[in-house]
Amino acid sequence: MLKVNSLVVFLVTLLSGCAVNPVTGEKELSLISTEQELAIGSQQYEPSQQAQGGRYYIDPQIQTYVSDIGQKLAAHSDRPGLPYEFVVLNNPVPNAWALPGGKIAINSGLLLHLEDEAQLAAVLAHEIVHAAARHGASQMSRGVLMGVGAQVATIAASNAGYGGLGNFAQLGAQAWMARYGREDELESDRYGMEYMQRAGYDPYAAVELQETFVKLNQNRQQDFISGLFASHPPSQERVNRNREKAATLPGGGVRNRDRYQREIAQLKKDQPAYEAQGKAIEALNDKDPRRALSHLDKAVAIQPREGYFWELRGHAWKMLDDNARAEQAFSTAIEKNRDYFSHYLARGVIRYEQGRKSQAVADLQRSYELLPTPTASYYLGEYNRAKGNLDQALGFYQQAAQADSELGQKARQQMAILELGQAPHKYLPTRPYVGKDGTLWVVVQNNAGVAVADVELQLVEMAGAFAVARRTTLNGPARLAAGEQAVIRTGIPLADSDAIGRFRTRVMAAKPLP
Repeated sequence: MLKVNSLVVFLVTLLSGCAVNPVTGEKELSLISTEQELAIGSQQYEPSQQAQGGRYYIDPQIQTYVSDIGQKLAAHSDRPGLPYEFVVLNNPVPNAWALPGGKIAINSGLLLHLEDEAQLAAVLAHEIVHAAARHGASQMSRGVLMGVGAQVATIAASNAGYGGLGNFAQLGAQAWMARYGREDELESDRYGMEYMQRAGYDPYAAVELQETFVKLNQNRQQDFISGLFASHPPSQERVNRNREKAATLPGGGVRNRDRYQREIAQLKKDQPAYEAQGKAIEALNDKDPRRALSHLDKAVAIQPREGYFWELRGHAWKMLDDNARAEQAFSTAIEKNRDYFSHYLARGVIRYEQGRKSQAVADLQRSYELLPTPTASYYLGEYNRAKGNLDQALGFYQQAAQADSELGQKARQQMAILELGQAPHKYLPTRPYVGKDGTLWVVVQNNAGVAVADVELQLVEMAGAFAVARRTTLNGPARLAAGEQAVIRTGIPLADSDAIGRFRTRVMAAKPLP
């Protein structure tokens, strides 16, 4: 009961962690400090951009334009001192998001669905409220408490220890990417319209925006369903609430339709190219590289400076087993955009597979610096293992092993091979039990993912809580396949079933088989 009660005290302490919402003035649960909030946003901003297409670079003026509008709105927010940043991502999926600390992004694909600057202001103001009201921090706090609650239940059921409490913060680390709750969305709409009005924009643009989103949702526009609507679900309720809020604010305000249309002119001109890109991706998913190349020819003809078109051409040529053309296409992609991880990763992998590992590792390391993906981690693990840098290899494999994929499985196998020499018990758990003949038996299970040989166990008989009566070495199976188990008879008689508690078993050695 002591352990359970101690954790309950810890939980109560967490529950007392309240802070005032800077936007509403209401007290809310917050286990994330302002310093942590700023650190999370700063650390995750660049990787989040890379993971979602990288920065839009074809027309850099759009970056300046959107940033200027965002900073203008942020100056009228309830937390004007946050280190706000605004970026346009090179992603045709309509979406926008905010990290804790005021790090905000909007996809190029969403800009094409807006009519004027006021509607852009509505999107940015909404995201600014998410940051100003600390919605991301609240999401993470709720994730932490859900984890603690689960741990309390586990301890109450099993009377286990709670040494892992220090890891609970990790449970909420990605909460800002999760779907916001209804109240957070309504709050961001409501106060976002106030920010718009203070900055001189027509707040009714927020009403129009939600009306458009509801229509698109009703028409089941898949790109919106998988993008903006996943984290910002539209509803008629939001339209109605926005209309009611707009009625309480001064009418009129800036719309700037002509300026907005001039600013997105390049995007509109290139829109058919990105539509062709979408069709090319569908063709690649259908294993039809020739059809993909046909669509990409159209895309490149419209906008030859888009690196991702060239990368996709490389994947198509690779699918056709033309590695020379594939590598050249990947190289062209890098020439077009030297700041995007995926181009380097694609070229690094194809070079590695061709045996040009010294060239490959430079690309893989650059890709990893921009975004540490499981693929880059795996190949860097392979490279370091071949070079004898086993500690570095193990670190890369551990990252790659988190992927739920064939590559992740390979990484887990390589981890097992490297660790079997130092910690075989980690992969070969054992359990002593009383056999039907009344003697001590031991079962050993192979969870390494690879076959092992020459398994050796240590059997310890305890004379008391801290005193060892004797140690015995047991020869295990000569070979044990992955996923299999073996039973070892010790021949040690046991007076009764309670006597089993005196024995501890552990695998001390095992040799991985190729």
